[in-house]
Amino acid sequence: MQHSSAADRSGHVLVAQVVLGLGGLFLGTAEFAAMGLLPEMAASYKVDVPTAGHLISAYAIGVVLGAPLLAILTARMERRKLLMGLAVLILAGNALSACADNFAIAALARFISGLPHGAYYGTAGLVAASMVPKDKRTQAIGRVMLGLAAANLVGVPLVTWMGQAFGWQSAFGLVAAGGLLLLILLPLTVPQLEAQRDASPRNEFSAFGSLQVWLTLATAAIGFGGMFAVYSYITPTLTEVTGVNPAEVPWFLALWGLGMVVGNTAGGWLADRSLNGAIVVFMIWNVVFLTLFSVAAHSAAIAAVVLFLIGVGFALVPALQAKLMDSAPKAQSLASAMNHSAFNTSNAIGAWTGGLSISWGFGWASTGVIGGILAVGGLAIFVVALSIAKREQR
Repeated sequence: MQHSSAADRSGHVLVAQVVLGLGGLFLGTAEFAAMGLLPEMAASYKVDVPTAGHLISAYAIGVVLGAPLLAILTARMERRKLLMGLAVLILAGNALSACADNFAIAALARFISGLPHGAYYGTAGLVAASMVPKDKRTQAIGRVMLGLAAANLVGVPLVTWMGQAFGWQSAFGLVAAGGLLLLILLPLTVPQLEAQRDASPRNEFSAFGSLQVWLTLATAAIGFGGMFAVYSYITPTLTEVTGVNPAEVPWFLALWGLGMVVGNTAGGWLADRSLNGAIVVFMIWNVVFLTLFSVAAHSAAIAAVVLFLIGVGFALVPALQAKLMDSAPKAQSLASAMNHSAFNTSNAIGAWTGGLSISWGFGWASTGVIGGILAVGGLAIFVVALSIAKREQR
């Protein structure tokens, strides 16, 4: 009887984690789909592609501002209600994106769509971790992050095809429908979870006073920027350097997404056994395979394998989120949400530095070397963080 009860509870926890991961799928799809549909959006609003790129920037600004702001304002809010409120924002922002009839409204819609991004991932990770023993919490966070990996594997290719076949508005319409589905499923599957007893906006602000929090955020912003240095220019690199037919590029991106799924799963297991060790291992992993991409890009077969292995480095995301939770025990909501602000910062850093390398004449494949350098920078910051923490313990 006890065995049956434990099995039922395990089943309920898994269902809840799947639903929480669905939110990650919808957010990740909305974030990356705009990149693939930028030419169509530019044509629709009669602007050039670089101008249309401001729509991506508007989303990123929403993420960076929304993560800390919502975490502080909702510090005392029951977690399931908070997730449902964030689902409403996902629904509203993407529905407005699909209906926007001019560029200004479209930019506002993308900003609104970005607001719940960091807060959702941070809160969903906390809720998932609360439902399992502490020695399995990073695996639980990883299951939520599987939604983001699945977005690259399934969601983005699907909505890109939809956008090209039925108009880019249909892609955001589908994500809005996903927000509605999430709003329905959350109260049916996810248990209520009250905020910490001493939760308050003031306590959440305390995270900003922790050097370990800032160093961990810097590790993510700099160290993960290498992955975005490669990802931002992956299509022209594959077509111009590797010699891949443009129609075959989605298959290479799917391999990247598959690597993200594997990394999330394996990385969560490893981090639950040695959190700091797992972060160091995957930082070194990224240094090696990002740098190797500069050479691998000249062969389609080798590039495919290396892109999969680069995707595995996504294991850093749940590990760094768990590290932030440890670094700010009284401000876990803010720390967890800020993790995703840091990753959006890494997106900007990676795209900028990769673009500089290309514009300076080093070629498309040089983004791999830039990625490796950024990963080394992130590793160095994390080693400093570990050294300071060890000194404080003494």
